[in-house]
Amino acid sequence: MASPKSIGAIELSSVGIGYKVQDEMLKAAAVEIVIARTICSGKYFIIIAGSVSDVRSAIAAGAKIADEAIIDQLVIPKVHDSVFPALGQSVVLSGDQGEALGIVETFSGVSVIAAADAAAKAARVTLFRIHVAMALGGKGFCLMAGNVADVTAGVSSAAAEARKRGLLVSEVVIPRPSKELFSEYI
Repeated sequence: MASPKSIGAIELSSVGIGYKVQDEMLKAAAVEIVIARTICSGKYFIIIAGSVSDVRSAIAAGAKIADEAIIDQLVIPKVHDSVFPALGQSVVLSGDQGEALGIVETFSGVSVIAAADAAAKAARVTLFRIHVAMALGGKGFCLMAGNVADVTAGVSSAAAEARKRGLLVSEVVIPRPSKELFSEYI
């Protein structure tokens, strides 16, 4: 698949319905599964990528049969390029990217994707981790690095997106973080 420009996600309250929704989404459009798995507290989470029209079609098809099992969903037509590597935890930080660390935590995996995209579009930050719902009680968080002003702007935009959805848990900017906070990423 060529570099995807759109991302979609659905978080469901049922594992069984999650598998059914995933199957329907794959049959409805030419999308790539980025993540599809059970998540904390017995939910199912699906992230897809592809063209804008395919992602919209797949999410619509999945939502149609999911009925009341949908907890949250989204389609971001022009997702920021840094979202996919951060979801895949494949971002490598250099030693000089640690002037500030930003953390945004949300009550759902879907909302943290929207928050991370907002941060990357608002400021010159390096998204280096988007963690969705595993071992977090269904919550999500994203980590970003950069200079203090950019990280502050990125965290502010991400938090505003999560707050708009009613799902913000915390927003933190740590200036001059200790090197140990980045040790597993550098």
